[in-house]
Amino acid sequence: MAGIFRDNLLAGKTAYVTGGSSGIGQRMAERLASQGATVMIQGRDQEKLDAAVKLIVDAGGKADGISADVRDYAATEAALAKCQELFGPIDILIAGAAGNFPAPALGMSSNGFKAVMDIDLLGSFNLCRAAHQFLRKPGASVIAISAGQAQAPTAFQSHVCAAKAGVEMLMQCLALEWGKDGIRLNCITPGPTDDTEGMRRLAPSEEHRAKVLRGVPLGRLGNRDELADLALFLSTEAASYITGSIFNCDGGSSIAGRGLTL
Repeated sequence: MAGIFRDNLLAGKTAYVTGGSSGIGQRMAERLASQGATVMIQGRDQEKLDAAVKLIVDAGGKADGISADVRDYAATEAALAKCQELFGPIDILIAGAAGNFPAPALGMSSNGFKAVMDIDLLGSFNLCRAAHQFLRKPGASVIAISAGQAQAPTAFQSHVCAAKAGVEMLMQCLALEWGKDGIRLNCITPGPTDDTEGMRRLAPSEEHRAKVLRGVPLGRLGNRDELADLALFLSTEAASYITGSIFNCDGGSSIAGRGLTL
């Protein structure tokens, strides 16, 4: 859980993280807690929630978990209300719940496409819409986890491309609407990141991993700590004038196909 930051930057703040019981979202929850925030993690699997909370608490942080599905607006709203009741206004909101599986459009059912749209896009809307009443105004920071597929058409990923493009546009629209409330909304776009379910699914073999690396100018996979540190930065006063932005933390992979090396 060690990052580049050492000060207690988020003391007294409350963070709410969906998708925080595994992968990138979990590391972000851990990083925020390590900097003094009280973290509430929302997820569907109580066993995973309990394990993620235990890691934070055992490391000296303050955290709790609450079971709710982001696709269920009422359940998500109730979970957010419980967080405010326990810990006060929410200072940091991270929309990290996501779904993905590689499939050609002709090999994907309507339900399969809808499942990813509902988790990624509808889930992000539900979370943000339900959270607005509980967010600190002014001062709240909202972060959605996007993906490179939002900007790069990708075979076998039509569902993810559509969902994440929607997430990015949603966050920018809300940045326009909620700026008057002093709420900032931004996106983080991870690149190929080691030790994540996404890499295990999309690059299941060494051959696939080598192919991925050929498209990363820095020549290596990213790690979850680097993404967590970016989320931490966006959650602090150092980012107080940043909103409606999309931050690629991808080793340059998003520009690899557009650059010219002489």
